[in-house]
Amino acid sequence: MKIIPLKEGNYSVTKNKEFTELNEFLPATDLKMAINPFLVIVGEERILLDTGLGTIDTDGMPLIYRNLEKERVKPTAITKILLSHLHKDHIEGLGQMKNGKLISNFPEAEIFLQKRELAFALEQKDVPSYNPRLLEKLAELPNLIFMEDDEGMISNEISYQVTGGHSPFHQVFWIREQKQTAFYGADNLPQRGYLKLHIAYKSDYDGKKAMMLRQEWERKANKEHWAVLLYHDMKLPILRF
Repeated sequence: MKIIPLKEGNYSVTKNKEFTELNEFLPATDLKMAINPFLVIVGEERILLDTGLGTIDTDGMPLIYRNLEKERVKPTAITKILLSHLHKDHIEGLGQMKNGKLISNFPEAEIFLQKRELAFALEQKDVPSYNPRLLEKLAELPNLIFMEDDEGMISNEISYQVTGGHSPFHQVFWIREQKQTAFYGADNLPQRGYLKLHIAYKSDYDGKKAMMLRQEWERKANKEHWAVLLYHDMKLPILRF
């Protein structure tokens, strides 16, 4: 198994979910976080865990393409995309809106999405965490696979569980190969600091549940020696137990 962070950058985030990339000329007065999709390579599988903000590079190329290019992986080589939830900073790298249509960045990949999470997200018309235009077109992608169960197996290597917590139908993933386990808790466990203090965050849909899940995952990670993937950690994207 090979785990590759595809970091887009570090950002300052306002209460209205406006993302501005941090640099030495811009002091951060708001929440600070990384945007860090992951590429996991297992056998012939090239798996993306969430897809980032959809930033376009200066030459017009999606930044996620540029980051894959650095790893000598073509976008057409991506076999699966696993979506944890539908906040815009996790899904806008799926594609771009053109003439009212969503043009997929990864038309060859199977995109796995929790159906109940989409139904909830479509109701959040005025919530700045979501991109309504993209959400309305998401279900039209021909390579989309709806997930409806609370837990299960996507393949022999990939399992998932709907946990709630950060959002009502937020889901997490395990990718296993031989004795290696990569765990992606997405925004229920986005940064290493979330393990230092046991806090129920008000920004979560169910902060208490997310807090309890983190404690359970930390115990299992220690026992089973997981690699924990941290989507929003600015310094440590992979925490190995």
